[in-house]
Amino acid sequence: MRCRFLILLLAVVGPGVSASGGALAAGLGRIRFENSGALEAQEPFLRGVLLLHSFEYEDAAGAFQEAQGLDPDFALAYWGEAMTHNHPIWQEQDRAAARAVLERLAPTPEERLAKALTEREREYLRAVEILFGEGEKKSRDFAYLGAMRRLHARYPEDPEAAAFHALATLGTAHEGRDFATYMRAAGIVEEVFRQNPEHPGAVHYLIHSYDDPIHAPLGLRAARVYSKIAPRAAHAQHMTSHIFVALGMWDEVVAANQTARDVQDARRAELGRPPNACGHYASWLEYGYLQQGRFEEAAGLLAACHERIRSGPASEDEKWYFARMRARYVLDTGDWEAAALAMEGDLSGAVTAQHTARFTTALAALQRGDREIAVRLAPEMAALRQQDDSTGLEIGGRELEAMLLLAEGEPARAVEVLQRAAEQEAAMPFAFGPPPVVKPSWELLGEVLLELERPQEAQAAFEAALARAPRRTASLLGLARAAAAAGDLVSAGEAYGSLREIWHRADRIPDEIRRETEKLASP
Repeated sequence: MRCRFLILLLAVVGPGVSASGGALAAGLGRIRFENSGALEAQEPFLRGVLLLHSFEYEDAAGAFQEAQGLDPDFALAYWGEAMTHNHPIWQEQDRAAARAVLERLAPTPEERLAKALTEREREYLRAVEILFGEGEKKSRDFAYLGAMRRLHARYPEDPEAAAFHALATLGTAHEGRDFATYMRAAGIVEEVFRQNPEHPGAVHYLIHSYDDPIHAPLGLRAARVYSKIAPRAAHAQHMTSHIFVALGMWDEVVAANQTARDVQDARRAELGRPPNACGHYASWLEYGYLQQGRFEEAAGLLAACHERIRSGPASEDEKWYFARMRARYVLDTGDWEAAALAMEGDLSGAVTAQHTARFTTALAALQRGDREIAVRLAPEMAALRQQDDSTGLEIGGRELEAMLLLAEGEPARAVEVLQRAAEQEAAMPFAFGPPPVVKPSWELLGEVLLELERPQEAQAAFEAALARAPRRTASLLGLARAAAAAGDLVSAGEAYGSLREIWHRADRIPDEIRRETEKLASP
């Protein structure tokens, strides 16, 4: 057995390696991961780990494969590639692909363990064998967490053990965000961040841990540095906006996702691929534009995504993003005619996207006074919910039911149904990013109550909406109008003032905002 025991990185390893003992891989962050791989395999291996921490899974897999090519028996290089097939935050895992990677190292777990030259590396391999072992995913996730907890306890000086322990903790939140799980993860990784503020995993997992309106202020430190330490990782540029959305910092949301989109599209161009018009970053960027009142730019993003959907086979994810981008544009601008932009046939095979598309078309039709379209679409939506019983779709169904009741002259029943929908949404775990219910039900309830001349109740509904989606402009506008109608001029003035501040780059500031802010500012 050739001697390659615990090689520490030195400046002589090559570009992107720091003499301080950490890998600073050209815009991906800095880590220290002691291992027994061959000297020439260190740079691609550490680049792979850095990319893995930023969820750049495809490029990470390529880097680990490069390390394997330089050192075919480098056990941790296969561990790393297998880990690219586990996406714990999104509860996604390709177990078969991961096992195929491990089997390239050696055909059995025992033979794979024999390839690792230190007990610590064997612990990493044992953990990944559990993660992709036998049994259903939920059980394996918890068993993997136990393995990472033990590894971290045995090697407390290993920052990678701590970082992956924190990520494993986040991966056990199978029912959505729960504060206890997320705060445990934060507690683990805060120490890594303190010791190495340039660790991409530390800042990334802290942002996920604090990614809700209650805890988001704690994540601002990490959000402010992540984009700077990992400028080559598109996901790092985007991740900062998770905190910014949770705080309603719309200028920062837009800037982060513009950069993320540009970094991702530049990388796609290197690979000979077209821009990602219907992706995560485009969707969040459109939402930021809508909040800023930059409707023309939002319309441009939506048109580009629509062209992608129509131009050829689209993935289910692309269809999902298009349906939500269309819904947000129509519902947040009040451009009810824009609901004709895409027919539901463009979204065949994507149940959630089809439901969202029909909901948007139906709600827009009601706003135009065309009740027949909404009546026709309601049973189609109900049939789709038989295929997907998620809470978000159920809430959308209730919202349409309420608006149909309102159109039929039954306001009391409409309010009752909307209140149930709002309570149901309030019971949902906080979800990161734009509201998962495309028309937040507290907001819709507030708008209906305001229309029914019940301003105090409407004001309370808008305040509840803003607690879940801070500084969302449709809710702010509703709050301003409701508070003014209820005689609460202080709250109205604050809301109108916030809107004027947010809309400093808007295509057009509504006359109402100018008029009311000037009136309320007068002695």
